[in-house]
Amino acid sequence: MNKLTDTLKHRWIFSLSAAFVVLNTLCCFYEIYWLNLLPVALLIIYFAFASVDVLLFIIVFFTPLSINLTDPDIRLGLSLPTEPLMIGVMLLFFFKILYEGKYDVRILRHPVTIALLINLIWIFITSMTSEMPVISFKFLLARLWFVVCFYFLAVQVFQSQKNIRKFAWLYIFPLLLVICYTLYNHAEFGFREDPAHWVMAPFFNDHTAYGAILAMFFPLIVSFIFNRSLTPAMRTFALILFAIFTVALIFSYTRAAWVSLLVAFGLWLIYVLRIPLRTLLIGTAAVGIIMSMMWSDLLMKLEKNRQDSSSNLTEHVQSISNISTDASNLERINRWNSAMRMFYQRPLVGWGPGTYSFQYAPFQLSSEKTIISTNAGNKGNAHSEYIGPLCESGVPGLLSFIAILVCTIWTGSRLYYSLPKGDLRSTTLAVLLGLVTYMVHGGLNNFLDTDKASVPFWGFIAIIVAADLYHKNGAEEKTPVLENTAAE
Repeated sequence: MNKLTDTLKHRWIFSLSAAFVVLNTLCCFYEIYWLNLLPVALLIIYFAFASVDVLLFIIVFFTPLSINLTDPDIRLGLSLPTEPLMIGVMLLFFFKILYEGKYDVRILRHPVTIALLINLIWIFITSMTSEMPVISFKFLLARLWFVVCFYFLAVQVFQSQKNIRKFAWLYIFPLLLVICYTLYNHAEFGFREDPAHWVMAPFFNDHTAYGAILAMFFPLIVSFIFNRSLTPAMRTFALILFAIFTVALIFSYTRAAWVSLLVAFGLWLIYVLRIPLRTLLIGTAAVGIIMSMMWSDLLMKLEKNRQDSSSNLTEHVQSISNISTDASNLERINRWNSAMRMFYQRPLVGWGPGTYSFQYAPFQLSSEKTIISTNAGNKGNAHSEYIGPLCESGVPGLLSFIAILVCTIWTGSRLYYSLPKGDLRSTTLAVLLGLVTYMVHGGLNNFLDTDKASVPFWGFIAIIVAADLYHKNGAEEKTPVLENTAAE
C-alpha cells in the first residue's frame, strides 16, 4: 500500500508538472507571460510558512537590484520585487502573532522599540489630522512594512550571530553589481560630474541615495578587512571591496556622503581613544560658543564662495560651502525654508506624513527659487530626515524620530564599551558608524521612504538591539519566539 501511495503521489506530481508546462507553453505562444511567475510565487509561499528568515534574506539580496515603479494616477510607487514581498511578510508576521499570541517581551521593552512605537503611533495620529489622509496612510503603511520586516522580525533573526554577517553580505554582493554597472556607464562619459547624477539608473534614482548607501556599508567593509574570524581569502576580498567602494564613493560626486564618512571617522577616534563624555560635552559647548561669536564672519565667507559643483574633485569639495550660486545647495535651502514656513503654521501635528512634496509649493518665495525649483513636487521632498518630519508631523514627530536615533547610539556605545574584543564588538561598532553616516547624511537628504535606505537603516538598528538583548554576555541566546525564524 505504501508503494502504491508513493507511486500515485509521483504520478500526481508529474501530471501537474506536465500540465503546467503545456499550459505555460500555450500562454507564451499567445504572449501571456505571467504564468512564468507561478513557480517563483509557490517557492515564496513555501518559504513564508517554512522559513521566514530565508524569505527575509531574499528581500535583502534583491533590495539593491530593485526597481521603483510609480503610478501617477493613484500616487503610488512600489519597489519591485522587494516591497510586495515585505507586505506579505508583514501580514504573515501579524497573523502569526495573533494566532500564536507570543512575541519576545524584551524586544517590546527595549528603549529603541519604545521610541519606535511612539513614533509610529504619532504618525498614525497625524495621518488622521493630515491635509491629505490617503497619502499619509500610504506613508504609514510603507513605514510599517519596513520596520516590521527589518526591525521587529529582524531582531529575532539576528539571535543567530551568523545571520548578522549574512545580512551584510547579502546586501553588499548585489550592491557590488550595481557599482560595476554604474562605473561602466560612467566611464563612457569620462567620469564627468553631470552624468554621475543618473548613470546608476534604474537601480538608484539619484546619485545622493547611491552615495548614502555606499557610505553606510563602508565601515562594515573596513571591519571585515581586520576581522580575524574571517578566512584570509574573505579578508582579501574585503580589501578589494574597500578599493571598489572608495572609487565608487569618489565618482558618486555625493558631497554629503563624503562629509558623513569624515564624521564617522571622527566618532571612531572618540571610541578608540575612549574620550570621556564630559570632555566631549565641554568640547562641543566650546565649539558652539566660538561658532556663535564668529557666525557673522563665517556667513560672509560662505556667501563669497562661488565655486559650483564640478568634475574637478577639489572644486567639487569647495562647492560644499557655496550658498551663493550652487543650484543644488540653494534649492536645498529653498526646500528647508519652505518646510519651516509650513511648520510655523502647524507646529503640533504638521501637514501630514508624506505630504510635503504636495503642499510646499505655495510656501516658496520667488526670491529663494532656483533654476531647478518646481511647483509640481516631482523633484524630491524636504531634503532632510529631520526638517521633513517637523513640517509633516510637528514637534512630536521630530522628537520621536530623534529619540530612536539617540536610544540607538546610546545602546551601541554601551555595547562597544561592554562587549569583549572580537567579531561581535567590531561588527557592532561598524554598524553603529554606518548608521551615523546616514544620520549625518539625513541632515541634507531623506531616503527612508525607499527600500534601498530603509532595509539597511532599520536592519542596522535591529543588529544593535539584538546584540544588546541576546549577545551582550558573549554567548548566543536561543529563544525561538517565532518558530520558523533563524532562532531555530
